[in-house]
Amino acid sequence: MNWIAWIIIGIIAGMIAEKVTSTSMGMMMNLVVGLIGAVLGGWLFGMLGLSFGGFVGTLIVASVGAIVLLFVVGAVRKKA
Repeated sequence: MNWIAWIIIGIIAGMIAEKVTSTSMGMMMNLVVGLIGAVLGGWLFGMLGLSFGGFVGTLIVASVGAIVLLFVVGAVRKKA
């Protein structure tokens, strides 16, 4: 059941990041961005000494990580 929660959080985090960065992706790409963002967000929040628990906390961390990921990817694409 835990992996279903990660899929749901990944999709929602990807959708939030998509709206914040004004990009257009499909649901599968939202899932990928959200899951990678969850790992990135967990690492970033850990480096800052912050931690959140529960569904909402995990969603916040994943969303922030996904937004950072999309900004970095966008910046790299503009340079190339």
